[in-house]
Amino acid sequence: MNDAAPARTDGTRTDNLRTGGQILIDQLRIHGVERVFCVPGESYLAALDAFVDVPEIQVVTARQEGGAAMMAEAHGKLTGAPGVCFVTRGPGATNASAGLHIGFQDSTPMILFVGQVARATADREAFQEIDYRRMYGQMAKWVGQIEDPERIPEMVSRAFHTAVNGRPGPVVLALPEDMLVERAGVGDARRFQEMQPAPPPADMARLRALLLQAERPMALLGGGGWDRQAVAGFEAFAEAFDLPTAVSFRCQAYFDNRLDRYAGHTGVATDPALNGRIAAAGLPLVARGRPRGAARARGGRSGAAARLRAPAPRLGEATTGGYTIVRPPVPDQTLIHIHPGAEELGRVFQPTLGINAGMKHFAAAAAALDAPRSVPWGAWRQAARSDYLAFLRPHPVPGDVQTGEIVAWLSDRLPADAILCNGAGNYNSWLHRNFVFKGYRTQIGATSGSMGYGTPAAIAVAMAEPERIVVNWTGDGCFLMHGQELATAMQYGAKVVNIVVNNGMLGSIRIHQERDYPTRVSATALRNPDFVALAEAYGLHGETVRTTDDFAPAFERCLAAGRSSLIDLEVSPDAGSTSRSISQIRDAALARQRPVS
Repeated sequence: MNDAAPARTDGTRTDNLRTGGQILIDQLRIHGVERVFCVPGESYLAALDAFVDVPEIQVVTARQEGGAAMMAEAHGKLTGAPGVCFVTRGPGATNASAGLHIGFQDSTPMILFVGQVARATADREAFQEIDYRRMYGQMAKWVGQIEDPERIPEMVSRAFHTAVNGRPGPVVLALPEDMLVERAGVGDARRFQEMQPAPPPADMARLRALLLQAERPMALLGGGGWDRQAVAGFEAFAEAFDLPTAVSFRCQAYFDNRLDRYAGHTGVATDPALNGRIAAAGLPLVARGRPRGAARARGGRSGAAARLRAPAPRLGEATTGGYTIVRPPVPDQTLIHIHPGAEELGRVFQPTLGINAGMKHFAAAAAALDAPRSVPWGAWRQAARSDYLAFLRPHPVPGDVQTGEIVAWLSDRLPADAILCNGAGNYNSWLHRNFVFKGYRTQIGATSGSMGYGTPAAIAVAMAEPERIVVNWTGDGCFLMHGQELATAMQYGAKVVNIVVNNGMLGSIRIHQERDYPTRVSATALRNPDFVALAEAYGLHGETVRTTDDFAPAFERCLAAGRSSLIDLEVSPDAGSTSRSISQIRDAALARQRPVS
């Protein structure tokens, strides 16, 4: 690269003849990128070549583009800065779409660069050609294609700003391969800036007034755009107002679970008592099956909903029990919605008070509100906390492995800054129910419900935080979707303890089958490999656990191994969920089908 080129007074260069690939990688360096995840392809060879001259950016080669994109998404989720992924055109781009979809639904900043056919062959269905604007249109905040190398600094800057500002999310930029080798003398952009709106003082005053009018308020936290300082600010606000606080699906680490104001989580494996409490309060939080008007019948708007959820686009399907607890467009409940993207406020639900603010500014403003001398909902908050503590206790399940007890042991054993990653499946219900999360971003999971996520996510997290313990809690079906990324972990020295909850089936779907079509099981049985032998073939340390008592010493041996490891946790196929076995679910379904005599 032409490092001797003259610079302007603002630090950017104006006479710097470089290839498009060199300009592109220079922009990544300027924007602070330290690591990119990729599967190499001939469509972006010029960019790969440019990485050679920028050694401060680590290039991580994954074994499949879906894994690479999930690694980038997890990096963005953990750090708050856009995770960056490079894939080639056609099959590479389609494989990567799984990770991009996670980023969109989880409001995670990330940028996907896709190699594209040469400009002269476009629109002829050239080799592996896809129109990425059409393909990714509903999976990204913005999809662009850089036709001119002189526009690379501008468009990459836009990509970073778009990914982090407003509702965070993924951006896609297509890179025609001939554009990457064309030379241009364009100057560089400056590093991107995160720009969060601050809440108007009048809105904060109204929030305080609405809150103090409530008899049974509750806050719900979730979405993207947080950091540790914002979490600390909200925790201070909750303490000052004695405000019970729940968190949305897989956002349990947004509020220290050890604090007395923490009331539990919504979405999956939710405490039925919390659901009932939400319904009784008339709050816009997840509670399944409540009929219209139940909130009004139980006190109507007196239970004002301090619905304080960080950047998420909506009260989603999981949180609202299929849009039955909070009904669009005008909820029965008092709804306060804080969101950094003005376009999201009122998109589905019309709030009583909508506040256009980023969570960092909002949490600081909330923490600065004048605290009341007393509030009328102290007993309500204490009862919510008691419900959570009661639900936290492990419930026995069939078999010699008591998964809840193992997760509770992990919760006590691991340091407060350990990071738990997980994919999708009913095996996660024990993690959701029995683990006490103690700090922001100690839980990295896909709220989109995408299988295969935990393994690549844990690898990316371990590379970003090499001094912290990283655990991948995964199911047997989930693990095998991206299990080949164990090779990536070993290649780059990422230390992850992989715990495979192995029940020989796709347990979540099996539960749905037994509930809706009892005894008519189809397509959910799995014939698995020897997971320990597989792990050892990759160079990991492996352990098999068949009883609860075997787990603790096996886990300690994994930590002492000094490299990635895997525990094959052989659980009973009948241990379907934290509260009911598969047999119990089947028997209940059969009983419902019997004719009444």
